[in-house]
Amino acid sequence: MSGILDGKRILITGVLMESSIAFHAAKVAQEQGAEVILTAFPRPTLTERIARKLPKPAKVIELDVTNTEHLDRLEGLVRDELGSLDGVVHSIGFAPQDALGGNFLNTPFESVATAMHVSAFSLKSLAMACKPLMNDGGSIVGLTFDAQFAWPQYDWMGPAKAALEATSRYLARDLGKEDIRCNLVSAGPLKSMAAKSIPGFTELADVWNTRSPLSWDMTDPEPAGRGIVALLSDFFPKTTGEIIHVDGGVHMMGA
Repeated sequence: MSGILDGKRILITGVLMESSIAFHAAKVAQEQGAEVILTAFPRPTLTERIARKLPKPAKVIELDVTNTEHLDRLEGLVRDELGSLDGVVHSIGFAPQDALGGNFLNTPFESVATAMHVSAFSLKSLAMACKPLMNDGGSIVGLTFDAQFAWPQYDWMGPAKAALEATSRYLARDLGKEDIRCNLVSAGPLKSMAAKSIPGFTELADVWNTRSPLSWDMTDPEPAGRGIVALLSDFFPKTTGEIIHVDGGVHMMGA
C-alpha cells in the first residue's frame, strides 16, 4: 500500500532530539514514502546522530537561517542530493532568555529582534531559498504556538509567533501563483528542547491539564508530526494560509 507522500522530496529543519516535532514529521514522512533531507544548526553532528534513529538514512545540511551565505548555498546542496523539492518544514524558533519567563516589560529590543529574525523572518528566508527547487509547486509547513493569546511565561515568543503567522499568510498570498501552499500547525505544549528553554514552562502546560477536551500527552509529538505530513501531502491541494490546530481542542474552549 502506497503512502501519502510517495515520491515526494521533503526538506525538514529543526531535528534536535528524538522528542522534537520535526523528528516525528521526518519519521512519518519517510514511512509515508518521502525522501527526506534535514538541516541543522548549530550542531549538525547532533542531528546526524538523531537521524540514525529514523526509518531510513537522511542527509544533514548545516543551515543557519540568519546566515545569507548558508541560505545562498542551500539550493545547490539540496539539488545535488534530491534534485528538487515538493515540501519544506520550518521548525525553527529561538528567543534569548531575557525575552522569556515573565520579563516581557524589561526585554531589550536587541533580544526581541533576535527572536523575530530567527522565529518569524526565517520562514520567508527559508521559503525563498527553497523556491527555485519547487518548480512544480509544493507545500511549506511551519510550527506555531497559538498567537491569539497571551500565554504565561511565553513573553516575546508570543509576538514572534504572531509575526510568524502573519508571514505565513503573506507567503501564501505571494507564492500561490507558483502553486506553493504555506500553512502552519499550531501544536499544544510538548516536552521538547524548545520547552526546556522556557522558564516556568510547567505553568503554561498546566492549561492543557484542565482545558483540553481530548487528552493531551506532552511526551507524544507524533500527532503534530502527522499533522505536518498531512499538510505536505496532496490531500490539502487548495488549502493555504491556514493554521491547523493539533492541540487537543484547547484553542476553541471558552472561559
